[in-house]
Amino acid sequence: MSRRLRVAYARVAQETNALSPLRTTLDDFRRMHFVEGEALARGCARFGNEAPGFLRAAELSGFVDAARAAGRVESVPLFSAWAVPGAPLSREAFTTLRDRLGDELRTRGPFDAVFLSLHGSMGAEGSEDPDGELLATARAAVGAGVPIGASFDLHANMTAQRVNLADVMVAYRTNPHRDHANTGRRAGEILLRTARGAVKPVTAWRSLPMLLGGGNTLDFLAPMRPIFSRMTAMERSSRVLTASTFMCHPWLDMTEVGWSTLVTTDNDRALADALADELADRCWAVRNVPVPHAHTADEAIAIARDATFARRLGAVVLADASDVVTAGSTGDSTELLRALWERATDLRCYAPLRDPRAVATLRAHAVGDRVTLDVGGTLDPARYTPLRLEGVLRHKAHRADYGGDVVVFEAGHLSLVITDAPPFTLKPSFYGAVGLDPWRADVLVVKNFFPFRIYFAPIARKTLYVKTHGVTDVDAAFTIPRIAAPVHPRDPVDAWRPVDRRRRGITV
Repeated sequence: MSRRLRVAYARVAQETNALSPLRTTLDDFRRMHFVEGEALARGCARFGNEAPGFLRAAELSGFVDAARAAGRVESVPLFSAWAVPGAPLSREAFTTLRDRLGDELRTRGPFDAVFLSLHGSMGAEGSEDPDGELLATARAAVGAGVPIGASFDLHANMTAQRVNLADVMVAYRTNPHRDHANTGRRAGEILLRTARGAVKPVTAWRSLPMLLGGGNTLDFLAPMRPIFSRMTAMERSSRVLTASTFMCHPWLDMTEVGWSTLVTTDNDRALADALADELADRCWAVRNVPVPHAHTADEAIAIARDATFARRLGAVVLADASDVVTAGSTGDSTELLRALWERATDLRCYAPLRDPRAVATLRAHAVGDRVTLDVGGTLDPARYTPLRLEGVLRHKAHRADYGGDVVVFEAGHLSLVITDAPPFTLKPSFYGAVGLDPWRADVLVVKNFFPFRIYFAPIARKTLYVKTHGVTDVDAAFTIPRIAAPVHPRDPVDAWRPVDRRRRGITV
């Protein structure tokens, strides 16, 4: 009979955009998702709800499921802190979460293993590698002989520190992400086998000087589909425990940034090295496939206007690629909004906007009141100028699923959903839940790159990316000064191996 294990599990996760002028605080974690102890255990149970309003089952639920299936495992919940993508963590927020992780592991131990759900692209004031620091904190708390497993977003930026500290690392295998729970389950299964001595993980990784590439980077379409399929094929071998490709969130204030590949085998170093090299070569081969074309605002409006058939059967969806809140932007850009207001007067448009000041102003009015006010440009005034609108307050409420207060402000052909918190426009219900029928709109605006495409598929007859200017422009990443040269496509890079060897500290 297998021995009984006592395994701790926790989460500290956020995706950071270094170009945001704001700071992420503990309140931002509490607003979205901060759960601890027995409440976390209930959320991750078989019929629980791990992250209400976001995901019923995510990585920690997957881990708990793996532990349940393995048998003779006591899963010990610590805490789960998850914030929406955004600005770097304040020093206070990061040190508080980091120190709490260490304190709980020390005081509630001993443990036979530790499972952490991390993002892998978190930034924090005063830290070069916050996710690496979390792993270092866990390692110091439990000692060298206790295996540590971690799940990561596939937009993680892998570092030598993380590879040296974690025994098991597993990334999402889908983009848009839809395998959160399965990723936690896969990582948990390997971690538990490691803790029982059934396998001996040996990991090889490669770090590519490649900031962008891979086209649309979707797992089910070219050019990335063959790479994702190859990772799945690798894992069919009993000698391969896991294979991951990290496509790197590019807006990070770190010295070494880029795509990475990682393969973990059962005590076979040569195989791990060979497969990590193969995946790196496959990724390097698609480095010149450009990201999807983004239209100007005027181009997008003209296309939407001409798409009569698409609008009759559904809607034209405009993704505001310069102000993507799920990639860390502030959500208060008025660039696309201004174009829709001034030059799309014949189209019924729904759009999101984050503006706590406008929300507070409108909350003081009664539904039906006609109001003139400035909207937008309050969180990032250096980039965006407020837009003055006259309209009618149609709806106001306090809703946990919107992160706080939300109002609907109708100005002629333009209906705005204005929020306190970053507007998560992943689903058409973002509009429907506050009384705006998305099927009545000609144009629906989202502030998201990929996941919305799954949920908007029934209504989106045409989807366009729109670039104005903002912190989630892909070329904005090239302006971050700490990113060391060379990195494609900012710099000319002929080969990935020399840079990879330097990044991994190989001197011979």
